Amino acid sequence: MLYTLLSYITYKEIVADLILLACLVFAWRMPLFANRLFSVMERLGTLLSHRKGLTVGMIGMVGIVIRLSLLRWLSIPIPEIHDEFSYLLAGDTFAHGHLVNPPHPMSIFFETIHVNQLPTYMSKYPPAQGAVLALGQLLGNPWIGVLLSTAGMSAVALWMLQGWMPPQWALLGGTLVMLRLGIFTYWMNSYWGGAVPAIGGALVVGALPRILHRHRARDAIIMGLGASILASSRPLEGLFLCVPVMVLLIMWAFRRRKTCLRPILLRFFLPFCAVALLAGIFLGYYNWRGTGNPFLFPYVLNQRTYSTTPAFVWQNAGQPRHYLDPQLEDYYNRWNRDYWEYYRVNSFGSAMRHLALLIPRFVYFFLWPELFVPFLSLPWLLRDRRIRFLFAQTGFYFLGTYSVLWFLPHYAAPLMATVFALLTQAIRHLRRWRYNGRPVGIGLSRVVVLFAVLLAPIHERAAILGHPPPDIEYRAAVSAKLNDLPGEHLVIVRYSSEVETGEWVYNAADIGHAKVVWARELTGVSSAPLLNYFKGRKVWLVEPGVLPVELEPYSPPPAPTAEKQ
Repeated sequence: MLYTLLSYITYKEIVADLILLACLVFAWRMPLFANRLFSVMERLGTLLSHRKGLTVGMIGMVGIVIRLSLLRWLSIPIPEIHDEFSYLLAGDTFAHGHLVNPPHPMSIFFETIHVNQLPTYMSKYPPAQGAVLALGQLLGNPWIGVLLSTAGMSAVALWMLQGWMPPQWALLGGTLVMLRLGIFTYWMNSYWGGAVPAIGGALVVGALPRILHRHRARDAIIMGLGASILASSRPLEGLFLCVPVMVLLIMWAFRRRKTCLRPILLRFFLPFCAVALLAGIFLGYYNWRGTGNPFLFPYVLNQRTYSTTPAFVWQNAGQPRHYLDPQLEDYYNRWNRDYWEYYRVNSFGSAMRHLALLIPRFVYFFLWPELFVPFLSLPWLLRDRRIRFLFAQTGFYFLGTYSVLWFLPHYAAPLMATVFALLTQAIRHLRRWRYNGRPVGIGLSRVVVLFAVLLAPIHERAAILGHPPPDIEYRAAVSAKLNDLPGEHLVIVRYSSEVETGEWVYNAADIGHAKVVWARELTGVSSAPLLNYFKGRKVWLVEPGVLPVELEPYSPPPAPTAEKQ
């Protein structure tokens, strides 16, 4: 497990981590170094934190300003991963006022990863991230939606923390969320998502203490809204987060049934259930429009249509299917099956191997290295009754997540606010640590916060996702070139079965009216119907396996001739 964690760390990070270690040693020896300067900053933060509404809005705006100020060096991201193109398709569909798109007559040439072609043409993913990208597209660029949602994540995380701890500590926790996740990670710098389910989780967990202490209907509505966002973004992981919350609330209502059951029903269960019902109706309608069945998610339909590898660690894979395109053949029959074979759980060793994937990725992305230091106070943290529920929720969430074969950091996004609540409370305990009468905890906690600021742009926490094949960098350049040329274009993508390449065949929501249309050249299938359908377009050929990728006029391959007997 430690080896897996170390495999993510670059040499640049090792140097930074050694500097952090040296500063921690220095802080242990001289915990009150620069105490006057730090004390002034802490008092200013405490005064500001009591303006709760102001700080919630401010933390989001600060994230936006910092990220926009870096555009010269960190430009608007270009989609590279299959999932990003799929989410962008959903955003384009919603931006044009549709929930789904009708199937295209030439859909066989447009089949691609993570996109359904039948019975409708649409992303396989739940709609929340697509809705955010649609908002951004309507404002000028889909990434604007990413920017706003990530800023909103920091703001909502601060609001959540204000319900669990004193305002000055909540402000610290919200600032750490912004620094760690809100500027430099792929949650901000891709279209893959993470911020939207994080917002949903923060609303659910932040509403919980407010419901328990204030019994207000508006908090129940906020919790219902958070649960609805989770159901529309990461429904399975959202369920893992919400089950402990629901269990706690039912136990709370049961204990108070003799004294105030009626107010609980009117102020919590009725508003929450009303919001959840509306969300359920919408998702059922969305599923029906996309799959023809209100209870069949587009994701499940896509799995049944294309994939033969299961989602859960205990399931067995089906028989490989044959795909006409070598790219789909490689993805579903080699890459997916190799991943399933390596991480499925069928023995003690494989169970440990799967655990060694999940925990190091989680720790590296959310905590390593500076935010891992406060968990030295774990013995005191475990005895803290104020956050015992958060530990239980985290344990249940990891148990559920462990059952899923795949894991990437945004799969844990619903748990984000809970993690930073535990982290902030750990810093509170660390700060009180004394050794031989010296307040060493004050020095250590100050180093942690200082390095959270300094290391934010250094750690490449997106590196654990791997890097796309080098050819995919050319796709954006080819697309930009074609968009600058007059007329409409059809690009035939010819994949090689011998070279690993990225996926190029992704299209806009309205394929027929798109300026550039991407299509596959299929083995054993004539391209004549496709060329005839798009008659009048300039037809190009690209071969992603041949670097550098160049545009060439397309000539259909010669039809096979029958051999003489």
